[in-house]
Amino acid sequence: MKKQLLFLLIIVVNINCYSQISFQKGYYIDNSGQKIDCQIKNIDWKNNPTEFEYRLSEDTEHKKITIKSVKEFGVYDILKYRRHVVMIERSSNAMNKLSTSGNLTFKEEEIFLKVVIEGKASLYSFEDKNVSKFFYSVDNSEVKQLIFKKYLTPENKININNRYRQQLWSDLKCKGISMNTFKNVDYYKNELKVLFKKYNTCNNSESINFENKQKRDLFNLTVRLGLNSSSLSIRNDALFSSYNMDFDNKLGFRLGVEAEFILPFNKNKWAVLVEPKYQYYKSENERILNPNTVIERTEQIKVDYKSLEIPIGIRHYMFLSENSKLFINSSFAFVLNLNSNITFEHSEDLDIQAGSNLTFGLGYKYNDKYSLECRYGLSHDILNDYADWSSDYKTLSIIFGYSIF
Repeated sequence: MKKQLLFLLIIVVNINCYSQISFQKGYYIDNSGQKIDCQIKNIDWKNNPTEFEYRLSEDTEHKKITIKSVKEFGVYDILKYRRHVVMIERSSNAMNKLSTSGNLTFKEEEIFLKVVIEGKASLYSFEDKNVSKFFYSVDNSEVKQLIFKKYLTPENKININNRYRQQLWSDLKCKGISMNTFKNVDYYKNELKVLFKKYNTCNNSESINFENKQKRDLFNLTVRLGLNSSSLSIRNDALFSSYNMDFDNKLGFRLGVEAEFILPFNKNKWAVLVEPKYQYYKSENERILNPNTVIERTEQIKVDYKSLEIPIGIRHYMFLSENSKLFINSSFAFVLNLNSNITFEHSEDLDIQAGSNLTFGLGYKYNDKYSLECRYGLSHDILNDYADWSSDYKTLSIIFGYSIF
């Protein structure tokens, strides 16, 4: 089974290498101001790039070009990046990376800023690992950072520098926008977009919203039905070897509902998934007590294992066409036992107490509606509450899914 999984993984990696190359019609503007139409490799960058790949046509070799040679580049009707020399304050707002100082430290950098709203007032975004900042300009003036910083006080409390609200009030005032709008706007992209669009509308200026031009399917709810082929072996190191036995592979029904959250970068290729599901396994075996004696007898041993699993995992899509894609995923499942046990006809029964499980899956999805997946659950112990007993339970599943939305 491990060799088969390795073989499938090699196939997936090779397919992935080709499927991720997606060149789209775009352009770049060089340092002399010349605009070159080309095809841009759009990887839907999470972090603002410092370089990108392009080709002049489908028949030409693709090349890499860096920020030093490009003033602006974009994919038509989808995204745009502009090079700017800015003063940037790079503090992180992640809770585990907060600064212990409220001081603002700026450094001059040459970076690509992503255009979010373009108009009389333009909004830009910048991301780099744990750093997420917004910039703006009005009437093509100097691009400035919107100042927002969280930091820890000596008393280990969180303080916030909200200077960006004063910046917006100073530069984006308009009769159609109330002061409360500036007081209440939070440092989030969607809220800032609304404010910039209001300002442009108030000044009879068109707002080009690049965020709306990209199709985003950020949540899917899928009903998933399937069959499990499961096997179990049990061992006891303290008693006779007759307690060590293997139970047959059995087919069992599984029912689940999967919530899939698409991550908003890298062309919707990554997702986080949660799938509560019910499954069961029933089997039986027998062992010989006191063999080759006058009191020889047979003991029936039965397994009745029912569980509710809650896997939380990550999924990666590989697009084959507009409506067709492969995916691989891995999940860590929290397993809740539902009154399950192993019963011995002439011995003490064992209660099943499964804790967790790790699974890997390979599947295919069509038209964002129908999916078929093969999933393998690694071996795990369902008798981990017993010091002398151990077990080896594993499952191979075939799952059909239908996405409600």
